[in-house]
Amino acid sequence: MPPIPMSNDMTAAPILRVEDLTVGFSMRQGAYDVVHKINFALHRGKTTCVVGESGSGKSVTARAILNIVPRPGVINGGRILFDPDGTGATDLAALDPRGKAIRAIRGGRIAMIFQEPMSSLSPVHTIGSQIVEAILLHRKVGRKEARAMATDLLAQVEIPDPAKALDRYAFEFSGGMRQRAMIAMALSCRPDVLIADEPTTALDVTTQAEILDLMRGLQRDFGMAIMFITHDMGVVAELADDVVVMEKGRLVEQGNVHQIFSAPQHPYTQRLLASVRRLEEPAAAKVHVSPEARPILAVEGLKLHFHKRAGLFGKGGDTIRAVDGVNLTLHEGEALGIVGESGSGKTTVGRCIAGVYDVTEGRIDFDGRDIARAGKDEVRENRRQIRMIFQDPFASLNPRMTVKQIIAEPLIVNNICSGQELDDRVAGLLTQVGLDPAMRERYPHAFSGGQRQRIVVARAIALGPRVIIADEPTSALDVSIRSQVLDLLLRFQAEMGLSFVFISHDMSVIRYFCDRVAVMYRGRVVEIGKTEQIITDPQHPYTKALLSSVPLSDPRLRGTRQRHRYMGETA
Repeated sequence: MPPIPMSNDMTAAPILRVEDLTVGFSMRQGAYDVVHKINFALHRGKTTCVVGESGSGKSVTARAILNIVPRPGVINGGRILFDPDGTGATDLAALDPRGKAIRAIRGGRIAMIFQEPMSSLSPVHTIGSQIVEAILLHRKVGRKEARAMATDLLAQVEIPDPAKALDRYAFEFSGGMRQRAMIAMALSCRPDVLIADEPTTALDVTTQAEILDLMRGLQRDFGMAIMFITHDMGVVAELADDVVVMEKGRLVEQGNVHQIFSAPQHPYTQRLLASVRRLEEPAAAKVHVSPEARPILAVEGLKLHFHKRAGLFGKGGDTIRAVDGVNLTLHEGEALGIVGESGSGKTTVGRCIAGVYDVTEGRIDFDGRDIARAGKDEVRENRRQIRMIFQDPFASLNPRMTVKQIIAEPLIVNNICSGQELDDRVAGLLTQVGLDPAMRERYPHAFSGGQRQRIVVARAIALGPRVIIADEPTSALDVSIRSQVLDLLLRFQAEMGLSFVFISHDMSVIRYFCDRVAVMYRGRVVEIGKTEQIITDPQHPYTKALLSSVPLSDPRLRGTRQRHRYMGETA
């Protein structure tokens, strides 16, 4: 392998050095290394982004630095040299994972923010008690002083009314607020190194932009080194000083962010960046809807309200207007995108159309029939004609069923075929989605994320539907897999004349796939139009805020775009 290019900045004295790190897992078949002799350094006041697809070893590397590799994982070789004061390095890899020395560093001098804050925060303890506990563990202060420090930390991460927020639980916070609370906890001991493992992946773009701004500001204030793990190259372009690229447990390239983006040396880095840039343009293979195409689906005045009960006997409470008067039209062969941040109602609209929810008010006309109030027999027929693809392919596949059983299920339920004809039909569907029919007796866990989503697509098209509602179908996939799945859906759209309601918070995916886009905010459509027109010339202030939050995948453009913030409708 050719020598790995290094940026000039990496020659400065680092605060942490990873040298020839090897991490393996002990399996029945023997030892299996998942990280192979990697080398990189972190510098005070700089952000090093570690990028790569799922399975590249990014998160295992981060956990190795804190010596918390999950069993049966073990550090098999190399050194992790931590020298925060310039007085001599400590090899973290050589410390006892449960010993006093590493516990003094872990959470104190090196802190970590995890991808999903809800699984990292205790659901039975208040946010304040968890931050206070971290402060008491690492700093010599009393409980009263620790609580005052916790209040200041919540204020620093811009959580409203921090004194009251201390006594709230994690489930009472939004996703963005929970991530802010996690950052406050990580900063409670003013760490020298902050490791952030995909901290914005589960957040919508407006919240992600706020979290990235927050982390930049806190780094300036504290002067800490940040190791930021992500697969989003837009985030890398916005945030990184240096970049480390990993593939299949190996470090294939590293350097200054401008060097990596302008002149990538390794073929894997080149493919990664090419996949990102490809999604920034409309799909070349897209078949655009005919001007004479008739409407196949019309949503008129759609409302769905949930009543939130309160009190001991469920009396009183608030009404949540999840969908509040939505009007949409979908034409034959068209892909209509629905975008908006979490809680905007976009997924709820999709599920109303699919018949998952009973609507409060309004009509859903499908091929001239109001399916919002369909009878039992009509519901079955509607579900043959309107199919769904969900966000997480693993969660939407039964782990106890083989791929053949999963794809065959809708065919059996609707009495389409059986026996050898059924087996041939399943084999044909797998071939259509680019999978080997010989794999049909395997279970979902034996497939990659991209392969599982192909299985979901095969199940969705099995009944020959006319409309597919795709709810964030690529958000759980790596960027290189994302374009493959989108191209697969585009091919079926052209071959089968499918119409799509495509729900996403990723504007690049919407631009690539959709003819028109509807922008939702708090249960309402605030703007609708042709995709290119909405992206290049948005009219509504919320659309402008949404688009200004999307990270630009070119580090040369960092700081050139003005962020718009939308505070909601004023009375």
